[in-house]
Amino acid sequence: MTYVITNGVIYTEETHIEAGYIIVDEGQIRAIEPGPYTGDLPTLDAKGRHILPGFIDIHIHGGYGEDAMDASYDGLKHLAEQLLSEGTTSFLATTMTQSQDAIERALQNVSHYYQHQEAGQAAEIVGVHLEGPFISENKIGAQNPAYIQRPTVALLNQYQQAADGLIKIVTIAPEVEGALEVIKSLKDEVIFSMGHTEVDFDEANEAARAGVQHVTHLYNAGVGFHHRNPGLFGAAWENERLNTELIVDGVHSHPTSINLAYQHKGPDHFYLITDAMRAKGMPEGEYELGGQKVIVKDHEAHLETGSLAGSILKMNEGLQNLMRFTGKSLAELWPVTSLNQAKALKIDDRKGSIAIGKDADLVIVDDEVQVHQTIKHGYVHDYTKK
Repeated sequence: MTYVITNGVIYTEETHIEAGYIIVDEGQIRAIEPGPYTGDLPTLDAKGRHILPGFIDIHIHGGYGEDAMDASYDGLKHLAEQLLSEGTTSFLATTMTQSQDAIERALQNVSHYYQHQEAGQAAEIVGVHLEGPFISENKIGAQNPAYIQRPTVALLNQYQQAADGLIKIVTIAPEVEGALEVIKSLKDEVIFSMGHTEVDFDEANEAARAGVQHVTHLYNAGVGFHHRNPGLFGAAWENERLNTELIVDGVHSHPTSINLAYQHKGPDHFYLITDAMRAKGMPEGEYELGGQKVIVKDHEAHLETGSLAGSILKMNEGLQNLMRFTGKSLAELWPVTSLNQAKALKIDDRKGSIAIGKDADLVIVDDEVQVHQTIKHGYVHDYTKK
């Protein structure tokens, strides 16, 4: 299947082409050129809209009625299919703090689905984000404290075995017993991300020296900034070793806090995530997350305790919000949705940017970042409102 995407604003790592075309052949990008296309291949008219790399969500529990912890093959398939509607073409299926048996079943299901997923028909699972059970009971958030475990190399290896090596990111509280040993031992095998943690400024920097590379959903379930103790947030802002996830919905963090984080981290160390749960894309009402009831109302998801319970954010909405909160352009911000994630996961040889030889994983959006087409491995999925 060979065709041309014409008349689009194309964003590459080097520049952006105001009016150009992309030749797609057998699921890959074969050419990127400025100007009009004059050949005889079939064409897809982008109508002057923006052509971006497909979004990569590295922290998403579920959406559209599904959750990775359901350990359902059909559930993952439905979730992956629906994610294309928001421009997400790749993601890390993200777990919760539940029983060891439940986590292992979820990991085994992700592995089974991974081996059978169809290129082009759904967003691609490229690994697992293990969020919990190695967290602090004092920064539990929407996790279940009954199932917290202390980390050991053997236990993490057991989870990795259940996942057939697909665990790419592990959220961990570096201060809990055994954490630093595990981080130092396995830092070259997975990305450790500080989250649901009580570490202060100095401890956070120590953890970064030990091998922690990321901060999970910055500003949530961590120690805040104080002028005499900058806390985890201050360390995240200042330490160039630390890349930061943010849920850019304006609910989990104030728009000014998001802007501050972006000013400190810039386009290279900032990851837009959704942290979405099963209620994303669904009507308001009652749902379940990690065995706990979640009430979704007025575009927010809360446990009965009042704690925020993940989000119902879509990736394209997050990018739209980030543009508004920071005043920055699409040309500057697009890497926080794809390229940074691809580099972290070491898949940037085939994903994360528009370049010759990479997978044709693309999203075409308008000025309001509404998705019109998502292209997955060359297959076009149209979401233009008729």
